[in-house]
Amino acid sequence: MALTLELTPEEQAIMKGEQGETLQKVMQTVVTFGELFGATKLVDLQAAPHLAMSWSSDAVLPFIEIYEKLVAAGLKTYAPFTSNPKPMDHNNLDPGEEKRVVVQELHKHHHTLGELYSNLGMKENAWSCACFVPQIGNTPQQGDFISWSESSAINFANSYLGARTNRNSVGIDMMTAILGKAPYFDLLTDEGRKADWLIDCSALTKLPHPELLGAVIGLKVMEDIPYIIGMDDRVNALDDVVGYCKDLGAATASNGAVGLFHMEGVTPEARDQGRSLLKSDHQLYVISDAELQRVFNSYPVLWPDENAKPERVFIGCPHNTLAQLRWWGERIVSALEAAGKDAVSCPPYLFAHDNVASEFKENHPELKARMAKYGISVTNNCPVMYMTTPKQSDEIVCTNSNKTRVYSKSRFYMDDDLVHIIVTGQLPDQAPKAHP
Repeated sequence: MALTLELTPEEQAIMKGEQGETLQKVMQTVVTFGELFGATKLVDLQAAPHLAMSWSSDAVLPFIEIYEKLVAAGLKTYAPFTSNPKPMDHNNLDPGEEKRVVVQELHKHHHTLGELYSNLGMKENAWSCACFVPQIGNTPQQGDFISWSESSAINFANSYLGARTNRNSVGIDMMTAILGKAPYFDLLTDEGRKADWLIDCSALTKLPHPELLGAVIGLKVMEDIPYIIGMDDRVNALDDVVGYCKDLGAATASNGAVGLFHMEGVTPEARDQGRSLLKSDHQLYVISDAELQRVFNSYPVLWPDENAKPERVFIGCPHNTLAQLRWWGERIVSALEAAGKDAVSCPPYLFAHDNVASEFKENHPELKARMAKYGISVTNNCPVMYMTTPKQSDEIVCTNSNKTRVYSKSRFYMDDDLVHIIVTGQLPDQAPKAHP
């Protein structure tokens, strides 16, 4: 079959099997993938790969079999890669004995996957959806070609960092990481990064919760690219712009399928190119306080009893930054002290990579000690995987993450309400919600 994707002489040699049958199959897979999407060529990848697959149930056995063949052929990724969080952290987020057994039986290929990743070139202890924070260091530069999976990491790399990656699936991420090349189409191209929507947030009376604003945008534009205006002064005034853009992008990617957003005066391509990034036929969406409230009110309650007593509070999906750990720690501790409490009434869990948690403890030992005294935990787990595991999925969990809400039965609350739940153990006063 004649190829429509143009290969270099080196790539043609791999395609012909001159560097071994296994690498030939990798090349064939990547080329076929590229041709399905109209790619014209392959590009060399920079920075480092990031993979989404960190679960280890029987569902991943086909991938494990492929990865075993890659290892047997002596192949490694072009740079040390990072991967999404692990499905369990029983030391810091213990579901109880019965549920521990369920998790361990479900993810029974946990050690096999870890060994394969190590042999294929994974960076040591690099399990996090927020691989781009400095404590992990997989931080591409503007213009770098990469080939990532994990929707929130893809969105952040494209949007805030200005790197270039398509929304890749599990399996393709590893094939391109082994080859060191990716098909050139869509978000890797200049034209593919043009915005379909102008999102006007000028009418908002205050800086909105990033995961609510992201959800509102994602639900409207779906897989299109938004260009957001009216936010730059408020966002650039934040101490943690990274955390805000991380969470906003994650919500656009999970409530919709957004791989890239531009924010005027904030993201690099918007700073460099301005509104020339807008397509000539772009659409307009004006977001008001009322529109945010409308979407928030539309969220269904998936608990059997909408007034059930909450069992846990999950904060940080994607994983928290160092600044977010400190912000939440100080806020919860201050609220507990003001209420005269000796301990939390509903246990909160702050999700972060081990390196972030270690630096937090080193930089803020007194705050970390007070958090531990009150029962505030920091865990490296993946909250979505926790909440989609049998038995654990029925727990009554409140969260600040619209991504976790989308993929589970957990319930999204604003930050003030989460602090209230942690301190009192009770849900805030609220209007009745719809059940699906």
